[in-house]
Amino acid sequence: MLQARVADCLARYGIPVRTEDEALGFEYDGTLCSLRAVTLVPGLDVLTFTGVLAWDRPLKPQLHKKVADRNAGLQFGTITVIARAKQLADIVLRYTFPAGGLDDEALTTMLLLVLSGAGQARKGLIP
Repeated sequence: MLQARVADCLARYGIPVRTEDEALGFEYDGTLCSLRAVTLVPGLDVLTFTGVLAWDRPLKPQLHKKVADRNAGLQFGTITVIARAKQLADIVLRYTFPAGGLDDEALTTMLLLVLSGAGQARKGLIP
């Protein structure tokens, strides 16, 4: 139910959403995004957001500095460097928030704030 409301809220802003493996997938400002509604306990529904800000970035000290700078300016969520083989890394933003009690206007506002932060954080992480 909550996931369907999220899809409707995003559609009002022209964001095409697809359903994938019990989650919503879409792209926003170059960020690959996934949103999933989870009931932790009855009455506590949360949305988990994951956004891939950049991938296959050279794993160097300046990358960690850029990510730290973006984390300092981010209102919602945490950006993480995920090291992979061959000295490459992916940069991911994650955020989980209670959303079950939000009306559609508040839910849309919250979603747009998170997505806007992801778009801003992504700047400068890609060539």
